[in-house]
Amino acid sequence: MTTAKICGLSTPETVKAAFDGGAAFLGFIFFEKSPRNLTPETAARLVEPVRGRGVKTVAVTVDPDDALVDRLMATMRPDLIQVHGKETPSRVREIAARAGVGVIKAFSVSSASDVDQARAFDTVVEHLMFDAKPVEGSALPGGTGARFDWELLAGRRFSRPHFLAGGLDPWNVGAAVKASGAPLVDVSSGVERGPGLKDPALITAFLDAVKRA
Repeated sequence: MTTAKICGLSTPETVKAAFDGGAAFLGFIFFEKSPRNLTPETAARLVEPVRGRGVKTVAVTVDPDDALVDRLMATMRPDLIQVHGKETPSRVREIAARAGVGVIKAFSVSSASDVDQARAFDTVVEHLMFDAKPVEGSALPGGTGARFDWELLAGRRFSRPHFLAGGLDPWNVGAAVKASGAPLVDVSSGVERGPGLKDPALITAFLDAVKRA
């Protein structure tokens, strides 16, 4: 069965919609250039109602330094840290050891060789994530609505369950799961009515579509 992560949550209403709809992961973004950026303190308040209730909380970062990792663990206390930058396998290992939680490593994909690079991380992460490569000049590594050829993941096997991300929405996620074979999916802009503005109804629709996939 496919399960989902709703990423870039920023309000109590959308956290509730994601939790009530059966999301397995809730993502909160800590990257100043993102319209979904939060402080760790704000995220801590948002996750409190769902903490310990069977859903995993994810702190989404880009090349985080030790200070940010420490602040996240002292305040939000996420179940996982997602890294979406130029982190090396050794840096990912350092982050996991420092935080004491698993790491999701995201990769920007436009070709099969981009998927191949995940092999170097397969044994040091909790999950891999394959997202669409952003257009040149974009300030954001993800959450742009761009998508890649889902069949690049077809037949791929990794030691950890992997996420498909990039351009997913309630209307195409079923086809995406079928084409890619991915056991996990991640959505951000595909459940928004504007940049950073999550829509509870779209979150519910997306999660319902994942259950049917």
